[in-house]
Amino acid sequence: MDTAAFIDEIARRMAGYIESSRADSRVNPSLSLQSMRKTLDLGLPLDGHGLNSVLDDLDLFITNSVKTNRPEFMNPLWGGLSLPAFAGEVIAALTNNSMYTYELSPIATVIEQTIVKRMCQMVGFPDGFGTFTTGGSNGNMLGMLCAREQMISGSTKRGFDGRSTVIFVSAEAHYSVLMAANVIGIGHQNIIKVQCDEDGRMRPDRLEEEISFARQEGMRPLCIVATAATTVRGAYDDIDALADIAHREGLWLHVDAAWGGTCLFSTEHARLMDGVDKADSVCWDAHKMMGVPLICSAFLIKTPSVLRRLCDHTNVAHYLFHSDSELDDLGRYSLQCARRNDALKLWLDWRARGDAGWAKMVDTRMDDAAYLQDNIEAHPSLEMMSSRMWTNVCFRYTSSAKGLDLNELNTEIRNRMIQEGSFMVSRSNIGDDVILRMVVVNQNLNRETLDRLLERVVHHGEEVVRGLPPA
Repeated sequence: MDTAAFIDEIARRMAGYIESSRADSRVNPSLSLQSMRKTLDLGLPLDGHGLNSVLDDLDLFITNSVKTNRPEFMNPLWGGLSLPAFAGEVIAALTNNSMYTYELSPIATVIEQTIVKRMCQMVGFPDGFGTFTTGGSNGNMLGMLCAREQMISGSTKRGFDGRSTVIFVSAEAHYSVLMAANVIGIGHQNIIKVQCDEDGRMRPDRLEEEISFARQEGMRPLCIVATAATTVRGAYDDIDALADIAHREGLWLHVDAAWGGTCLFSTEHARLMDGVDKADSVCWDAHKMMGVPLICSAFLIKTPSVLRRLCDHTNVAHYLFHSDSELDDLGRYSLQCARRNDALKLWLDWRARGDAGWAKMVDTRMDDAAYLQDNIEAHPSLEMMSSRMWTNVCFRYTSSAKGLDLNELNTEIRNRMIQEGSFMVSRSNIGDDVILRMVVVNQNLNRETLDRLLERVVHHGEEVVRGLPPA
């Protein structure tokens, strides 16, 4: 098979996958992990099967993959498909540039710098800089590493004893802060989880108490991590209030806006991140609400020199960095060496939509989330389990039947939807309660999809209450 014919076959499969978002089929594969291991031939051969076999292997892969482009895919904080961004992903793989030097990635370097500059303007860092990362977890780690370098000058080169250093986060912050605590050398136990209010937002008064107590105990406060928005409830911490505390206490403020940063496009909803311009660093995932294919994540910093000091290990790479201008080579501002071009797909999507397109997306998704919330609140067997600030909708099926465990009931409802392949939503916890959490983020989703979701939840809830087995 020649190159053109092979690419045509690949394109046909891509188009078929995209069209499947409008088909009446499962959103997830039916095979269990054990069945997949036993029945599918996935072994690596000693003698290759040839190019033609690749097409069969691709068919096998697509058939047995979760259809994340389907509107019924509502499990994580991403979903759907953007054609411009998809094109960027394909061409990035085709050109296979590495982002460490302008010499190897000329136009890609300028594109990434253009995006980072625009994002810095949006968060209020007019002289800021940044880098693309491997995701929000990596962005949070970078923020905490920059805090360490700024607050404990020279720690990047000399190291430090982190056993008395503490960082303050929301009790509902993303678990990546624990990973970062391990990497920067303070340990999990030195992450202080600050109590949240009833809406899931970090309480500024409790933060002040925790900082005071830490100092009294001889600990060294380093950083505050604000969350915008939280993974389960979509709650935005009061960044303005937390920034005032950080400045008063002389602490670094990092904002984890991996999930909620896109609100800044919306005139109506940008207020959710009031005060972000007072932060020192921000992470923002374009692969979440913006719908760009994984991975597409930016780390932004108000004072670029801090990030440069953190990454000055690159000074020894004489075989890579030859430019007299440091800003020409993005690898000087990254913890990675080889780094794929994740900026192209975002740039193409941004050029296609413009700021107005992103703003419309945010406003539409928020309206859809409000529609879903209204329908939940109007249904006698459904109840909201948290207030809503973003597009996270936390609810559960409820029943007055005696002896019924609502946690087990809602766990079983989700299991049955997964088994039938109708919808994928997340099972989460708020306190001791098991809840169904769905996020209105999938670009292929519409209100008819939301109506069908509630219909399936109620259908399975009624069957479980009546003691009926899965169909």
